[in-house]
Amino acid sequence: MKILLVQTLSVEGITQERVYPIGVVTLAGCLRRAGHEVGIFDMNMEMDPYGAMKSRLLNFRPDVVGLSLRNIDPLANKTSSLIPPFLVTARMAASLLPGVWLIAGGTGFSLFPGRLMAEVPEIHFGIVGEAETSLPLLVSSLDRPPALPGLCIRKGSRVMITEPSQTADMTSYLPPERELLDPSSYSDINSYVPSIGIETKRGCPADCAYCVYPRLQGKSVRCRPPLAVVDEIEHLNKEYGIERFHFTDPIVNFPETHLHAICNEIMRRRLKVKWGGFLREDHFSRKNAALYEKSGCECFSFSPDGLCQESLDVLGKRLRERDVLKAAEIAAETDVISVYHFMVNVPGETEATCGKGLRTIEKIYDIHGRKRNIGAIVLNNIRILPGTRVERMAREAGVIGPETDLLYPTYYNPKPFDSFRYRLESLHLRRNVFMWQEVE
Repeated sequence: MKILLVQTLSVEGITQERVYPIGVVTLAGCLRRAGHEVGIFDMNMEMDPYGAMKSRLLNFRPDVVGLSLRNIDPLANKTSSLIPPFLVTARMAASLLPGVWLIAGGTGFSLFPGRLMAEVPEIHFGIVGEAETSLPLLVSSLDRPPALPGLCIRKGSRVMITEPSQTADMTSYLPPERELLDPSSYSDINSYVPSIGIETKRGCPADCAYCVYPRLQGKSVRCRPPLAVVDEIEHLNKEYGIERFHFTDPIVNFPETHLHAICNEIMRRRLKVKWGGFLREDHFSRKNAALYEKSGCECFSFSPDGLCQESLDVLGKRLRERDVLKAAEIAAETDVISVYHFMVNVPGETEATCGKGLRTIEKIYDIHGRKRNIGAIVLNNIRILPGTRVERMAREAGVIGPETDLLYPTYYNPKPFDSFRYRLESLHLRRNVFMWQEVE
């Protein structure tokens, strides 16, 4: 069977930071091993994504089109949505190729499977969560699919969804077959974020009030063997010339020993690569930081999210304010750039917590002042996602109501602190500019 897997638009335009679609490429490898002819198309790499999509559909003439929705919107406080492009892409495929089977999946789809299938009746099936096993089995039984993990199937006017898989054995994980989509064309497309991701584990044991990672991947941490992770890095480096990587894990330094083994193996093989990932502050020590830097870490990405202890507590971060500042002190001693991500106007915000938040920004800049090795402080309002504690808090506080449509950009940002983010951004920008321009 001929199958075209499409990475639908996950950024607003060709100038935005894009990533190599490892999920789509991984599934393409699974389908090829099952005996199918598979093509891959990434709409994000095209100047004219819909025109290129039309040409690919008509030239390849697939029997099945798989549509991956990675992001539902661009986040970063924006109010634009990536749902309309997804709907148009699905309807284009159905219109150009009557009779083609349409299957949807991806992280964004997994958050709203029933709603999206209701919006687009042309979609025959969906898969929520991990699809390495379910997708090949579905494709081989499209007329009468069995009960597969994560399967979304229509029963009259209803969409029935089976429990998704969160148990894929990462010890036998097969890395993406990169020859199906050459990664070298992605190597220099971004200004900041490495476009090539490496998956070292799945699952997140944290319980952050706004986050859907545990829902999508499960709370049990499933690690790949460190040697296999470095095999993949070495292959990409030597075969495709890739030098910069981003570890896609929710928390890259938990368990600590897992990342230590990866770093030591990178150094043992003398690989000249750079990497980054999101690090947990209370698992960040001077010894760990030195190992990460020596093995090629180019950016410590921290996401404490809470600007003060009250905010950390309400967000369920299980961190102390001193953990965040201690991590900053350790990072500031290195030659690695640090980036910090914070949530603004969180539930329970007061004048007192706003003042503490402003002081936290000042402290972080003071800590990094000598070496000037701070990259950015990213300030966002919370995107309210279904099934999270923040959704419940927003409903209880009247921030959203029964009619609020969470499919489209909806942020927790009630009055009277709805403009607080701009005060923080003004402070951050002043400190950043004055630091580099050496203005007192």
